[in-house]
Amino acid sequence: MGDAEQKENADSLIADIQKRITDAFEIFDNESNQTVDVREISTIIRSLGCVPSEAELQDILAEIEEEEPTGYIRFEKFLPMMTKTLMERKYKPQPEDMILKAFHVLDQEGKGFLLAEELTKYMMEEGEPFTQEEMDEMLSAAVDPDKGTVLYKDYASQMTIDEL
Repeated sequence: MGDAEQKENADSLIADIQKRITDAFEIFDNESNQTVDVREISTIIRSLGCVPSEAELQDILAEIEEEEPTGYIRFEKFLPMMTKTLMERKYKPQPEDMILKAFHVLDQEGKGFLLAEELTKYMMEEGEPFTQEEMDEMLSAAVDPDKGTVLYKDYASQMTIDEL
């Protein structure tokens, strides 16, 4: 592969990434004025396959917010930061086997599932706690409504995101 061909591939990759970022941003740009509510940024970032921690999210916001915070993030600041983030493959979700290992640690009896209450307790009391809103969102996707349990093998595969 020659230098020109490599550059063309890189340019094509960047163009694809920037199109994905633009499309994701535009969904939340309700007034079509190249800005989104700062509270939507985490959703946009996650929709692009990145899963930053709350602290990492605060660092991202600090980097792209205006000097005088307006409550809005401008596309022209979001695009270069997010392009760099995706090019460096930062904040990628864990592979399925790592997620399963984490669930196995929580499932000390080896039942193959966790009760919704158990999962809520772990997620809201350990490490970087989930908010109630995050917990509700997670449980709506994870819990078997008939049994009130999380069959984590099924859920782990839902949590992994296919690569580009």
